[in-house]
Amino acid sequence: MIDEGNARHDEYVNDAAGREEIYSKAVRAGKRTYFFDVKATRRNDYYLTITESKKRFNKDGKHFYEKHKLFLYKEDFDKFAECLSEMIGYIREANPQPIEPDEDEQLNAVAAEEKDERDFTSVKFEDLGA
Repeated sequence: MIDEGNARHDEYVNDAAGREEIYSKAVRAGKRTYFFDVKATRRNDYYLTITESKKRFNKDGKHFYEKHKLFLYKEDFDKFAECLSEMIGYIREANPQPIEPDEDEQLNAVAAEEKDERDFTSVKFEDLGA
């Protein structure tokens, strides 16, 4: 399921690197969130960042976000959009039966549970001295 987030039209918000965010939109897709951000360089030239964010858990059970970022500049927009459209078209023709997100998430959850079970030590109540 893809849930399109609300777009932000902030007047000019600076990110951590001092770049201005002009326009932002988030798309939730299962356990992932994709952030599309239009930013401005110091010379006020616009570019696009696409960030994939996934919530992960470390061995201590604390969560963190794994992020992958792609920078797209205006001179590459047409080539990128054309190739992306071609690849999506190919996938739709070659494999028209998409995996339902629920099925995909269930497979990932089962694999994670199996890994968690392997990571636990077997404990018997007799061992607790009760």
